[in-house]
Amino acid sequence: MIWLAGTFADRLWLQLDQRLPAWDQAEYINSAVDHGRALGLLAGGGWQGWSALLDLSPKIPPLASLVNGSVMAFSGDSPDQASWALAIWQLLLLAVVACWGRQLGGPRFGLLAAALVCLAPALAALRVDFTLDLPLTATAMLALWRLGCWYAPAPRGGRWSQALVAAAAVATAVMVKQSALLVLLLPCLWAAGTGLGQPQRRLQTLAALALVLTVALPWLKHNWITTLGGTNRAVIESGAAEGDPSPLSLASLFWYPRLFPAQLGAPMLAVGAAGGALALWQRRRPADAAAEPPDQDSGPPTESGGTGSGWGWLLGCALAGWLVTSLSPNKDPRYIAPVLPLLVLLLARGWWVLLQAARARFGPWLGAVLLGVGLLGTGATTASERVGELERRAESPVPEAIEAVRQRVGTAPTTVLVIPSTAEVNQHNVSTFGRLGGGQILGRESGKQKREHDLVLQQAQWLLLASGDQGTKRKESRQLSRSVRSDGRFERVGSWPWTKGRQLELWQRRAAAPAAVPFDRRFITLARGLEQGPAGLGAVFDAIGPEHQLDGHFLYQARVRRWAEARLSANPNDREALWALALLDVLLNRPAAAEGWFKQLEAVDPANPWPSAYRSVVLLADWRPWQAAAVAEAARLRHDEPVLDGLIHVAGVLGGDLRRLPGTRAAVEAAIASVEARIEAGAKEGR
Repeated sequence: MIWLAGTFADRLWLQLDQRLPAWDQAEYINSAVDHGRALGLLAGGGWQGWSALLDLSPKIPPLASLVNGSVMAFSGDSPDQASWALAIWQLLLLAVVACWGRQLGGPRFGLLAAALVCLAPALAALRVDFTLDLPLTATAMLALWRLGCWYAPAPRGGRWSQALVAAAAVATAVMVKQSALLVLLLPCLWAAGTGLGQPQRRLQTLAALALVLTVALPWLKHNWITTLGGTNRAVIESGAAEGDPSPLSLASLFWYPRLFPAQLGAPMLAVGAAGGALALWQRRRPADAAAEPPDQDSGPPTESGGTGSGWGWLLGCALAGWLVTSLSPNKDPRYIAPVLPLLVLLLARGWWVLLQAARARFGPWLGAVLLGVGLLGTGATTASERVGELERRAESPVPEAIEAVRQRVGTAPTTVLVIPSTAEVNQHNVSTFGRLGGGQILGRESGKQKREHDLVLQQAQWLLLASGDQGTKRKESRQLSRSVRSDGRFERVGSWPWTKGRQLELWQRRAAAPAAVPFDRRFITLARGLEQGPAGLGAVFDAIGPEHQLDGHFLYQARVRRWAEARLSANPNDREALWALALLDVLLNRPAAAEGWFKQLEAVDPANPWPSAYRSVVLLADWRPWQAAAVAEAARLRHDEPVLDGLIHVAGVLGGDLRRLPGTRAAVEAAIASVEARIEAGAKEGR
C-alpha cells in the first residue's frame, strides 16, 4: 500500500510536469532503449551477440539499462512511460528497508521506516528523475542488508546461502553503477576481513569474492579502457571544472551533511532527533525504562541479541558511505542518495522511541494520532517542495522538430546535428524523441571547435539551430550557426517557438547542393597512415571524433568492411585492406580480431615495427600480457624502437615478471616521449 500510494503520487506528478528529459536523463533513457533493442524487446533492433550487447555500456555497467529496457518493452519508450521502470526500483528499495527494519525492530518498525523512505524529499525526487540514482540506492541497500545478515554471529549469520546471496547482491549493485563501491567498499572489506579470519567462513568469503568477479569481469574486461577514461572525466575532471572542494578538506567532509535537512525534510529530522535524545535520556534512567510496560513490538533490539545486521552494522555502513562519498572529488546532491535510506532507518528509531513513550504515557490512540500527524507533516513538506518544481508547460519544441524530421526520413538511419546545448534542447533528448517507436534518428553535437566547421558544412544533412543567443555559450558554436544560415547549401524547413523569444530552427541540406563526400576513402587513407606509427595516429585522432558526430550510426564502417573483404579475397596481402580492417576492429573494441590483422601485417611488412607494436597493445587491451610481452620482445630483436621497450616492460610486469619492474618507469617515459614527438611532427607535416 505504501508503494502504491507513492507510485500514484509519482504518476500524477509526471502527468502534471511537462519538462523534457535533460542531458543525463535523456542519456539514460537512450541507454535503456539501446539495451531493450539489443535484447530484441523494443522495435528497431535485435540480438547481435554478447559483444554487441557489452558495446552499449562502455563507461557504466549495463544492469540498470537491461532492466529498464525490459520494462519499457511493456510500458512504452516515451519518457513518462519509461519512468515505470523507476517504480520497480522503488518497490525493491521499500522492500529492503521494510525487511531490514523488521529485523531491527519488528514488522511495525519496518513499515514505519518504509513510509519515511517514501516521504523523504530527496528520495521522492529520484522516483521521477530518470537517472541511475534510484536503482543504485535500491541495490546498494540490498547488498548492505544481505551482507550484514551474513556478517552476523552464528547461528544467525555465517551460512553458505547468506554468503552467496550477499555476493549476488553486491555484484548487482556494482553492475548498476561502479560508484556503488563508494558505499560498499568499506563494509565489504570489513566483512571479508572478518570472514577470512574465521576458519568456518574463509571458504565462504573466497567463494563470494569469486562470484562477484565472475559477474563483473566480463563487462570490465570488455570496457576497461573506456571505463577508466570515463571515470577520470566524470569524477576528477568534472570535480575540478565545477570547483568542488578538495577531497581531504573540511569543506568536502561537510559538503553532504549540510544538505540533509532539505534531503530528508525538517519534520523527519526533528522528530528523529527528539526521539534520539529521549533514547539517550532513557539509557541514563534504566530503572524507569525497566518499569515501563513491555510491548512485543516496543522497540528495536540492541546488538546484545547477536544481530550482526543490527544498529552497529547500520551505523557503520552509514558512516562509511558518507566518508568515502565525501572523499570523491566530484560532488552532487544526488551522489549521496545511497546513504539516505540508512539515515532514514536511524531516524526511524527516534520516531519509534517517541511513539512508544507516547503510548506508554497517554495510550495507544494518542500514539496513533502523533504518528499520523508526523507522517502528514513529513508528506506535506515533500509535496510542497515537489509542487514547487513542477513545470506545467513544455519549454522545448524538440518533439515537434523531430517529428518534422521523421515525416521526411521515415525509418532511415539519420543523424541530426544539434548546435544548442541546454537542458531543454540537446543531442541526447533529440535522440530520445528520434528513436520513439523504433525510430532511427540520432542527435549529435559538433562544431565546438573551429576546425570542425568546414567538415560540417561539407557533409551535414540535418541541423537544429536556434535564433537569438543560439542556445549555447560557445562562441564557436554560435559562429557555426551563423555560417549555416549564410551558406547556400542549406535551407530552413521549419521553426518552432522556444523560450526567451528564441526559435528552434530545422535546417536541411538542399537537394541541389553538392553531395556530401563519404568518409570511406578518407578512413582507408587514415588507416594506411598507421603504418607510419605515431606520426599517423594524430591524423586518426583528429578525424574520427568529428566524423562519428556526423555519422552517428557509423554507416561507413559496414561499407569499408565490405570493400576490404572484397580486396582481400582477390589479394590476401592487400595492405590497404588489412590496415582498414585492423583500425575498424580497434574502433569497434574487438582486440582479438584486431590482433589477427596486425599479425598478418607483421608477415606482409616485416621491416615495419608498428604492426608488432599495435599487436602488443591490443593484446594488452585483451588482458593477454604474456603474449603481448612475447610479441614485443620478438619485434625488439629486429627493430631499435623505444616504444617496443616500453611495451616489453609494461606487459612483462602485468604478466607477473617483476624483474622488469625497476626499469619500467624509464622505459615507459622514453616511449611516451618518442610517441609525443612523432605525433607532433606528423601534425606539423599535416598543416
